[in-house]
Amino acid sequence: MEQSPTLEMHIGGSELNTAVGLARLGKRVMWLSRLTDNLVGRQIERTLRAEGVESSITWTSEDRNGIYYMEEARPPRASTVTYDRDGTAIRNMTPDALPHDLFVNAPRWLHLTGITAALGDTPRATMRTLVTSAKAAGTLISFDVNYRAKLWDSDLAATICSDYLQQSDVIFIARRDAHRLFNLSTEPHHALHQRYPHALIVMTLGADGSVVITPDGEIYEQAIFPAETVCRVGGGDAFASGMLYSLLENMHTADALRFATAAAAVKYTLPGDLPCFSRDMIEAVIDNHVSSDIQR
Repeated sequence: MEQSPTLEMHIGGSELNTAVGLARLGKRVMWLSRLTDNLVGRQIERTLRAEGVESSITWTSEDRNGIYYMEEARPPRASTVTYDRDGTAIRNMTPDALPHDLFVNAPRWLHLTGITAALGDTPRATMRTLVTSAKAAGTLISFDVNYRAKLWDSDLAATICSDYLQQSDVIFIARRDAHRLFNLSTEPHHALHQRYPHALIVMTLGADGSVVITPDGEIYEQAIFPAETVCRVGGGDAFASGMLYSLLENMHTADALRFATAAAAVKYTLPGDLPCFSRDMIEAVIDNHVSSDIQR
């Protein structure tokens, strides 16, 4: 950044990316947040509208909108992310800001992530209210751990995330996060299944693909689909949107995992955060490659 005369601007964020992916796959989605009413905030809203995502935004003239800077690199130099999130609007989103009728019509799914949980006590209180309301309405809950060491330390993250995992129907977690937060090194999906036997455990394994273990103990593995990477940012969110879409469509678990993996592969070929794909694009990846899912 100290050498570049220009910056390229993209709209993104973990929950927002997942919402866009689901909307592009034909699902009706609402994104909840608090934004500062300025040019950046309004661009976020316009982007959501253009992608077919409904929104419930608490507008404020105070605070600021969150920004992060990513400097892409090539080996042996690693890409770096610099967060600029102090004093942002979402940090002050209280439970009172939530729509009172949000769960009146019992939405099918509530998706949350550890990135928002990392931002402080106030957004965590709002998340807890959402979880309580979702449980009462019979809404399914998914939680993506999505640990970011630059936002909070591992001990606090493990404590806070454990509460959400206990109440989630679907758990998304990277194998590296299972290591860092819960010290699970040997077959961590089995260990998480023992801790949270009620949940579908969905674990990404980096270059080794992904694995799912169901509440019944069935295990499905999926290799990655090769992709010529343009941008890896948002790949995990694309994976989550593909998985949630498949579950909402009542696909078999193995098919859902395959679809989610292909969704991530498509996202890697696209610039920016947003998974600007379609179901046809994802299915073309599946049709053109030999999958290697295994049931044990």
